[in-house]
Amino acid sequence: MRACVVVFPGSNADAEMIHTLRDVCGVQTSVVWHTDVELPAGTDLVAIPGGFAYGDYLRCGAIAKVSPVVPAIRAHAARGGYVLGVCNGFQILTEIGLLPGALTRNVKQRFECGDWHVKVTAEGPFTGTAAQQGHVWRLPVAHGEGRYQADDATMRRLEGEGLIGLRYCSSAGAIDDDANPNGSLHAIAGIYGGLDGKKNVFGLMPHPERMSEAILGCADGKKLFDALLARAA
Repeated sequence: MRACVVVFPGSNADAEMIHTLRDVCGVQTSVVWHTDVELPAGTDLVAIPGGFAYGDYLRCGAIAKVSPVVPAIRAHAARGGYVLGVCNGFQILTEIGLLPGALTRNVKQRFECGDWHVKVTAEGPFTGTAAQQGHVWRLPVAHGEGRYQADDATMRRLEGEGLIGLRYCSSAGAIDDDANPNGSLHAIAGIYGGLDGKKNVFGLMPHPERMSEAILGCADGKKLFDALLARAA
């Protein structure tokens, strides 16, 4: 597998994403700048990391969506290539139309930073096979605008087509308000998109790249990358 990490002015989790893909998972990884108009030849995965692209001016991802690199990302997704957006990357994917809905201000109107739990609630390239459904991962979050919202029709489609890949939950797997750090509808932590049900696009607010090595106290985040590598093998 070959991956590239897209860096915008204000990205701040790009180093962790590069390290996890290249050094932890052994994936050939390159860096793409926001002004590039093409992706490296042979790219399988485009990863958009967390941070504050363009300072989150106007709203998160609003300026990033008109960056020169965006048409190449859209074309990659249209070909069935994998696209992963984490935190600010998730926000950008909703802005450029590769994922539905929007990420809005956290319900408690404050920045949330800490470890939370998510439950795997759909199979797919980034969450594994049906056998992995129901598994609980511990992942860090760090965001002020992570509350997922969408209209009723979109929510019905996400539920009906099995596109909600991760939901916030307790350590025991219970989905309730106390286990939801930002007030996301249906406790949504990550969703799938893509053409023809391929689920090749995935966005999530928690940071798997920041919890992918045992030295960090937990390596649950690596399960997301391992799932993708297993699918691509």
